[in-house]
Amino acid sequence: MFESLKAFLKGFFSSFKDQSTDYIEFEERELENVFALVLMGSFIGIPSPPTTLVMRIMPHMVREIYVMQRRAADMDDIFGEIAGMFDIT
Repeated sequence: MFESLKAFLKGFFSSFKDQSTDYIEFEERELENVFALVLMGSFIGIPSPPTTLVMRIMPHMVREIYVMQRRAADMDDIFGEIAGMFDIT
């Protein structure tokens, strides 16, 4: 009986650690997205932080910039193309 209780608790805590790690990884991805939005928000009209701060933080954004470029290249943005033809700003 003691062994089965011990095995149950071991499995319970292992599952708890796995879920906690998944939640932390998800939160990290979302914080990176918010970080990118703060730094690159001026492109979509969100007030940006001072330029000197952005320049100091920019080297930490390399991976996020690659992700944004890949998403933009992989995406067919029909509305963006139409807006580009009509010079909508």
